[in-house]
Amino acid sequence: MLLRWLMHPARVTAIEALSPRFRLIELEGEALKDAAWTAGQKIQVAMGAGLSARTYTPMSWDTGHGRTRLLAFAHGDGPGSCWVRGLRADDSCHFFGPRRSLDLAGLEAPVVLFGDETSFGLAAALRNNLRAGGALHMFEVADAAESQQVLNAVNLGQARLITRSASEEHLTAVEAEMLRLAANGAQFVLTGNASSIQRVSRALKAAGVAPSRIKAKAYWAPGKTGLD
Repeated sequence: MLLRWLMHPARVTAIEALSPRFRLIELEGEALKDAAWTAGQKIQVAMGAGLSARTYTPMSWDTGHGRTRLLAFAHGDGPGSCWVRGLRADDSCHFFGPRRSLDLAGLEAPVVLFGDETSFGLAAALRNNLRAGGALHMFEVADAAESQQVLNAVNLGQARLITRSASEEHLTAVEAEMLRLAANGAQFVLTGNASSIQRVSRALKAAGVAPSRIKAKAYWAPGKTGLD
């Protein structure tokens, strides 16, 4: 009953395995036709019984046909990963949204998007935002070969990938590149891991980058749930 009150039904019309851990998912439903979606907004998808849900940033939204596309990253053994791995065409689901998450309105090139595997869907949405058509993408990733394969499949193959290190030494290279781009007047969209966002944001602000040039949204943090 709670699902009927708060969420809308949808059907999985297509699912494509882009790599062992990434799935490209297309949802279709009447409620998707009425949505006023903008790039950067999120939807929450119910995970089986109960109130558990996981958040996704749609890559695109077709109100005419009532369709949206998601890029899901299945890692670990949590409810979201299990749902993604078990998903099949014609499965039904319930979703809530779209809802505000990251406001990309007003962005103009040059735009730099920093994130990780959870940010690929946002990168695709940003690419389709005409005012930010010149966006550069930089991702910290666990498996560069797998990530490159996925990004090639969604036409984001020019992104720069930096392999994540347990000591976070890789963020030194990220900071150096961000500061170089800041000198050219770039605007920054920081997403993904909360601690990485905090470090890069501090470096940019210490270099004199105005807060108005930085948009940030943490999608996850180690050991925490509820971030979206």
